[in-house]
Amino acid sequence: MSSSLSLAGCVVVALLATGCADSASTPTSPSSGTGSPTSPLAGSSAPTVEQLAGTWNLQSLQPAGDAVQPTPAGASYTLTFADGRLSTREDCNLCGGAFKLSGETLTAGPALACTRAACPTMAFESTYGRLLSGDSTVTLSNGTLVLSSARGVMRFTR
Repeated sequence: MSSSLSLAGCVVVALLATGCADSASTPTSPSSGTGSPTSPLAGSSAPTVEQLAGTWNLQSLQPAGDAVQPTPAGASYTLTFADGRLSTREDCNLCGGAFKLSGETLTAGPALACTRAACPTMAFESTYGRLLSGDSTVTLSNGTLVLSSARGVMRFTR
């Protein structure tokens, strides 16, 4: 069991490194036409761990340079912050690991340990994992959590 977890961890690290190597170098703003041009946090304090605590449901993701993709029908994509850890459901897989919140920057990882079952939504799952890992700018507004980075944008609701 321990060697299986170690192997899974190594595979996740390799996949994350590969996904991050293809990242663009220019930041992407969360602009799908539903938000204002300025950050909802403008003029307010940075989000806190307490505000992030609990489970968030993925509504959509938008890889940098691509169209918005809604969460596939019938699939569950959640992000949970509890007890100083981050966990996520990626359809039929589960991931967990450390996170750090520094001002408006959320860092997921450096590596998340994930199960690797073959889900029906593997392409979407791969994109989700790539967008989640690493540094993202956190925006909280009206019950919506937005994570944005040079890799793309993800929108969650409670």
